[in-house]
Amino acid sequence: MLLRNVNFHRFQCGFAPGNIPNFCTVLEHALLINIFLTVLYVSRSYSNSPLPDVQQLSSDESVSGKQVKPERKSVVPSNSRFIYPEFLPDPKIEWRNSLREKLERMDMIQRRKHIDIPEFYVGSIMAVSSSNQHAPNKATRFVGICIQRLGCGLRANFTLRNVIKHVGTEMKYQLYDPTIQKIEVLRLEKRLDDELLYLRDAPNEYSTFDENMEVEYLPEGAPVPVNPEMVKLKPRPWRARWERKDMKGLADLGLEDRFYERAKELATPWEKYDLMKQYRKTIPEEEQKEIFAEVYSELHEVEVMRKKLKRKKVFIKPTKNV
Repeated sequence: MLLRNVNFHRFQCGFAPGNIPNFCTVLEHALLINIFLTVLYVSRSYSNSPLPDVQQLSSDESVSGKQVKPERKSVVPSNSRFIYPEFLPDPKIEWRNSLREKLERMDMIQRRKHIDIPEFYVGSIMAVSSSNQHAPNKATRFVGICIQRLGCGLRANFTLRNVIKHVGTEMKYQLYDPTIQKIEVLRLEKRLDDELLYLRDAPNEYSTFDENMEVEYLPEGAPVPVNPEMVKLKPRPWRARWERKDMKGLADLGLEDRFYERAKELATPWEKYDLMKQYRKTIPEEEQKEIFAEVYSELHEVEVMRKKLKRKKVFIKPTKNV
């Protein structure tokens, strides 16, 4: 039986039963075939041979069971650092900690899934509802103009000001405070300055807003308007030397020339050319892009979910008239 199998193998290989080549002859034939195939492959690689088809590669990947999806780059808007400034870390080196910053960003995104934190700026009129165990309804609502926005991460805060019963009242809120129930933007707008602390020295008419003020909606996609209102302060004394600060939203202060001369002596106009000082006060653009690329996809999903919920609340199911 073994001899029959050997003879059958010889017949399949093309050798006659009586003419069996030795091992050296077979090895020589194999080397020649290998050299011929190598020369053929090299010649085809130098020629303009077509590259393997993409469909063939995808079929090979599907056969192997591993489907490689193309990478999708998230398009981050250029104004993200103005809409979400609290996601940027503190630029001071002594306060930097990459692990803490990453954990804080995760907590902030989880908080935004439970409460709608809208876009707002200094100068926007807002209403904040927060829990208060001493209030009759266990909640209080304060309406006012945003005069300051500070902090980063979970320590981000903003201050609202309003005149209630002829008394200037300010409320400072932590943006991610769990006691905040609702944040509303009644009028979305900007002012000429980054801080409106000079409203404390202005007449009450500049800081008085109705508690039952209705929401003023902006068309979707419209730019945020800038309110060019000039504020006229009360006579001195003031809480700060406003003539020594470059405030664009202040009207003529009506001071003597000696005050303006002293302000020019103390001014430091050369600091705007100090690149190192600006670098220490800001986060590099590359790091900003990296941070917002990490969180923008989840923030966008939260916004889309909020818009869908609002549409469901607005939609009214039609009824048949009999």
